[in-house]
Amino acid sequence: MLAASAAIAANAPGSQSELPKAWGDQGDGTYRNPVLPADYSDIDCIRVGADYYAISSTFQYSPGMVILHSKDLVNWRILSHVIDDVTQIGPELNWDRMNRYGRGVWAGAIRHHAGKFWVYFGTPDEGYFLSTAKNTEGPWEPLHRVMNEAGWDDCCPFWDDDGQGYFVGTHFKGGYKTWLFKLTPDGRDLVPGSRLLINEGSHREANKLYKINGDYYHFYSEHQPDVGRYVMMQRATNIAGPYTEKRQLSHAQREAREPNQGGLVQTEQGNWYFFTHHGAGDWEGRCASLLPATWVDGWPIFGEVGSDGIGKMVWSGRKPETNAPMVTLQTDDDFSGPKLAVQWEWNYQPRADKWSLSERPGWLRLHAWKPLRRDDLKRAGNTLTQRVMRTQRNAVTVEFDPAGMANGQVAGLCHYNRNYATIAVRRENGVLTIESARNQTILRGPALTTKPLWLRSEWGVDGVCRFSYSTDGKSFTSLGEPYQFAWADYRGERIGLFSYNNSGEAGYADFDSFTYRYDSALTR
Repeated sequence: MLAASAAIAANAPGSQSELPKAWGDQGDGTYRNPVLPADYSDIDCIRVGADYYAISSTFQYSPGMVILHSKDLVNWRILSHVIDDVTQIGPELNWDRMNRYGRGVWAGAIRHHAGKFWVYFGTPDEGYFLSTAKNTEGPWEPLHRVMNEAGWDDCCPFWDDDGQGYFVGTHFKGGYKTWLFKLTPDGRDLVPGSRLLINEGSHREANKLYKINGDYYHFYSEHQPDVGRYVMMQRATNIAGPYTEKRQLSHAQREAREPNQGGLVQTEQGNWYFFTHHGAGDWEGRCASLLPATWVDGWPIFGEVGSDGIGKMVWSGRKPETNAPMVTLQTDDDFSGPKLAVQWEWNYQPRADKWSLSERPGWLRLHAWKPLRRDDLKRAGNTLTQRVMRTQRNAVTVEFDPAGMANGQVAGLCHYNRNYATIAVRRENGVLTIESARNQTILRGPALTTKPLWLRSEWGVDGVCRFSYSTDGKSFTSLGEPYQFAWADYRGERIGLFSYNNSGEAGYADFDSFTYRYDSALTR
């Protein structure tokens, strides 16, 4: 019998809007879920020595497949990305097509094998891919296509004790059949003719493979229309099966937004945890929580073990490691370094010659060109973004110099997902005007001089943002109606910096600093 994890008290909130009122490390040896109150979807997690590494899907964003690091499974920092150029996947992810909303980099798995890290992932249109690195900070090898076929998702590799590698993935296009393949000795390809059907039906996905105490475990989730999505596991004494034993590990729990996809990980002390996203997303996306895994009759039950032997969501508990430092996710950037900070991701692969950190040292310069559709932010290239947090208080302030803007150009601060909203400066007929937009409905404000100004967005746990601007960085004036964040394309809301020109390739916008303050145990 494996050691059961420390007990965690069930402390469910009264409603979804209460989930992030207290989150992460509480500073007293305990934590509150979610531990990541932002869009960290399709989580997988491993431990290497005393360090935990997690990956999260990034869809159309570049760089792609974010890597996180932690010392205690509660406090996380953004470490790097696996994919520096998402057009390695395909041309639809480039700035001149922008045709992969809701698609692109889906779920993957991270493993440490033969002295290096391996990340496999799938895209619904282009197939399965692999990259490796000796260190998670990189450099990561250029992508290698493992399978060139659409309609597959949620893959995971596994290497047995004899060194033979295996690969599991679901063909959702073919009735959600899950297939096991052998890997070639170098781990880069699937052995022809080796595939074996090990699972199918009920929209089954979220695959992981584990070998624990000599048994082989296939982790997956399934969905029932009247129930929701929940976590399952099947086991066998042979990797190829037959998988005649299976167990439900947790309930669907729609009230907790269905925690279901993640990584099973053991601490150095022998305790087990499940690091998971909440599969039913809200405006912040699919946030991530940490659940204890208690072994019962050879099965890891996630959360509080109910009287029926199935796990239920828990919202608080003791930290797995007590000596790890308290940290928070990175947000700020003064653009003074040689490269962008790791929290930034472009909406699609950027046009490399149209942005710079060196043309004006200490500033981010975004050059402008025509969007694919006039005044449509979601069709405009080189929008630089990061995730928004679902916390009690959030305030983003950016210092912006519009002096280099040309006629027809629009630039500023934005939010977008299902819809979009901006507070920006537009130059027409030589005049600079402040404006706020909701999609293509534009509210014009007063004319401005060319001196720097400050743009601000503020929101709370309700996901309603309000824009304001300032000409001195101290006194701010509201502009536009409140804007409600929303969930769409499997993603949460984003905040970003943008610049485009409806008239052609002309003008640039300079951003001096980006400051994002959000509520956490460190900032209270």
